[in-house]
Amino acid sequence: MELPFAESYKIKMVESIRKSSRAEREKWIKEAGYNLFNLKSDYVFIDLLTDSGTGAMSDKQWAAIMEGDESYAGARSFFRLKDAITNITGFPFFLPTHQGRAAENVLFSSLIKAGDILPGNSHFDTTKGHIEFRKAHAIDCTISESADTNLELPFKGNMDLNKLEDVLRSHPKEKIPCIVVTITNNTAGGQPVSMENIRGISSLAKRYGVKVLFDSARFAENAYFIKTREKGYSDKSIVDITREFFSYADFMTMSSKKDAIVNIGGFIGFRNEEDWQKCQMYNIMFEGYITYGGMAGRDMNALAQGLYEGTDFNYLQTRINQVAYLGKKLDEYGIPYQRPAGGHAIFVDAKKVLTNVPKEEFIAQTLGIELYLEAGVRGVEIGALLADRDPETRENRYPALELLRLAIPRRVYTNNHMDYIAAALKNVFDRREQITRGYVIKKEMPIMRHFTILLEPAK
Repeated sequence: MELPFAESYKIKMVESIRKSSRAEREKWIKEAGYNLFNLKSDYVFIDLLTDSGTGAMSDKQWAAIMEGDESYAGARSFFRLKDAITNITGFPFFLPTHQGRAAENVLFSSLIKAGDILPGNSHFDTTKGHIEFRKAHAIDCTISESADTNLELPFKGNMDLNKLEDVLRSHPKEKIPCIVVTITNNTAGGQPVSMENIRGISSLAKRYGVKVLFDSARFAENAYFIKTREKGYSDKSIVDITREFFSYADFMTMSSKKDAIVNIGGFIGFRNEEDWQKCQMYNIMFEGYITYGGMAGRDMNALAQGLYEGTDFNYLQTRINQVAYLGKKLDEYGIPYQRPAGGHAIFVDAKKVLTNVPKEEFIAQTLGIELYLEAGVRGVEIGALLADRDPETRENRYPALELLRLAIPRRVYTNNHMDYIAAALKNVFDRREQITRGYVIKKEMPIMRHFTILLEPAK
């Protein structure tokens, strides 16, 4: 008999969570302005808002915390982290930051000026926000196939090289500070980018004299998909693969709260010493000294250990299999999602579920609210709210995909929780024809509005 799959860890400590009544949830979501971000965590039963900083650290990570060196400058925790980053990514220079968007802030302060063009594969919200805040422009060059959620492709997060070359050809290189490669492609559904595609991007970048930046929050998950799906990589280790694809980049930004399985932390990796030196001033201004950058020594220790654990194949197999398990449950119920299942989340195709809700009433957000009301499960909208307004016309942007992302924290929930989530979604799916109205904006910020927006039911 073939042995069934089992997790690559055992549970040492647990945290209690409680269910609530529908009446309580109706009251709480109204008080939150129908924004799932505004809910207290105590009001949530299963929290799939994000996989960022929500993972469960290991015994070795907690032990590393106790050994943190809290020296202001030159702490041994910094050098422990430096060794881990160099071993896994190959980048010889780095700056620590307190999280990924801080890494973007430091790098882009040095790199971007008004009017610049940054092509990429579905820039995520903070990346696009930092670009547009600086009066620059993010141009999406993701393959068109990513917009078809039914289509099964092994590397649906790829950049369309023809689209990319069109951008590179039509703008002077001085206006393109870098190409942004997001691995895995979060906005497209946690979909991976192939090594072949990365090599193609690198080749174009060299031809046109443009640098390459990797948004690397889920780089280890991307490496897992390359190992398991791309010809010629099945016998290579995860670290062999990460070192290869990072060799094609000039910079990397990292939100360590994802694939390094820590609650806080980030960094920027540099290929070139001059680029590293240019960013040091901004790191000191915005984050802290260049050997701690907004993190305590204990945080850097936990991050260094987490990088090694996050690139372990057995761990990654466990992690990605759980995401796939939830996808298979949704298949049983006929619930549409971005196929194949991504690395860190299931992205439910809200347009295909709530066919009666107008796009102006934020379809994916409406589905997220319905799931919360049904069962206390919190997801996040990846749709028109996140797409924000056009920075010039101030009109709402309506992307091709309206997705409800169910981001699964690392080493936190069991497959029983996945069964619960799937059943809750089925209940919403079964009454989808009755859901005909969504929500309208009551109050919003001028940029990255989805975090704090206030909504009210459409009339």
